Amino acid sequence: MTGSAPLAGGGCRTAPVLKERGQREVFCGLTGIIWLHRKMQDAFFLVVGSRTCAHLLQSAAGVMIFAEPRFATAILEEGDLAGLNDAHDELDREVARLLARRPDIRQLFLVGSCPSEVIKLDLGRAAERLTEAYAPKVRVLNYSGSGIETTFTQGEDACLASMVPVLPATDKRELMVVGALPDVVEDQMLGLLRDLSIKNVRCLPARSITSNVAVGPNTVFALNQPFLGDTCGALERRGARHIPAPFPFGEAGTTAWLRAIADEFGVSDERFAAATDAPRARASRAIAQASEHLQGKSVFFFPDSQLEIPLARFLTNECGMTAIEVGSPFIHDAIVGPDLELMEAGPVISEGQDVDLQLDRARAARPDLTVCGLGLANPLEAEGLTTKWAIELVFTPVHFYEQAGDLAGLFSRPLRRKGLISGLDKRLEAATPPIYAQAGAR
Repeated sequence: MTGSAPLAGGGCRTAPVLKERGQREVFCGLTGIIWLHRKMQDAFFLVVGSRTCAHLLQSAAGVMIFAEPRFATAILEEGDLAGLNDAHDELDREVARLLARRPDIRQLFLVGSCPSEVIKLDLGRAAERLTEAYAPKVRVLNYSGSGIETTFTQGEDACLASMVPVLPATDKRELMVVGALPDVVEDQMLGLLRDLSIKNVRCLPARSITSNVAVGPNTVFALNQPFLGDTCGALERRGARHIPAPFPFGEAGTTAWLRAIADEFGVSDERFAAATDAPRARASRAIAQASEHLQGKSVFFFPDSQLEIPLARFLTNECGMTAIEVGSPFIHDAIVGPDLELMEAGPVISEGQDVDLQLDRARAARPDLTVCGLGLANPLEAEGLTTKWAIELVFTPVHFYEQAGDLAGLFSRPLRRKGLISGLDKRLEAATPPIYAQAGAR
């Protein structure tokens, strides 16, 4: 059994792309730390930034006072920003204090921010210097989490890309699955791959530096997140080969993702059916139940997380929705092309953002559901448009078969809530006599 076949004519893959370059609404790339620090159990993320950076991370993570998180902010004060202090000396001192207090740290990420990039603080050189000082016990890497020119999911991409050059070399035939997933979802994925008799599977990022993740010319890799363009390129430069596939959202997406890997490793149709038939049936039932309120509805995607294209494919192919526009910050054809092939031609495909022009198009289209960032959601709700926060789709487990119904439910919930509120308003209106009628009765 296989997933959805590509549409004749290439679906949306051959459609013209509306290129937009203007004012954007994006979230900060530092937010990727919130899921990465939970994933890598022996890693620590030290943001070199301002108090605003620290407040953002604390708010996004909801860290309680008695928690011991694996991230912190080395705060740049006025003297650092003005060049009155030697920021490198201060950074070395903070790292020494951190590693003395937290001997469990095996990987230390120096994370650049908007302030550290504005003052041209060379964190790459700092990482090399600190690696020499603390190797082999601690590996020190750096990447940028700045949101000046990027969208928020690129924080993870930059982090994983920084890890690729230091991965050990290997000549073994191995599968690497790339992209951070919640542990329970990753375990489900590994179970499916084991049922397909695929061995030697590695995950990047791994839960520990001791997981022996390596890369070489016999490594093939599959992405489970569509925003990992830099990581994909870094792995290919190390000799690894990308397995193109739709992303594992929904029943059809998950099946197509697994089918691409199964074909790479010569898995028989019988083995594939034995491993996937039962979870496919569960996923299909869950989607059918959760998507009842989505059938026949329209959806409009603002560019935000780079999940837009695979999610639009899921909603249109598996939930009965119609896409009006699918906007994404960046479109890498080698990565999201398989999902575009499975989308029926019709929606506008846009890359980049000019937020005022896209707002005009959304207001004119009046979609049933608008998927957008936090900064746009409340104003659009005030105008009567039903919205879905794009960032929630990154923080919530949505991959693979067992989460397929939950994924559909995330989109149907705003529409169901709107229907309930509308019904309540009508009942209240019917139950409350008009003021003039009450006056006439008196």
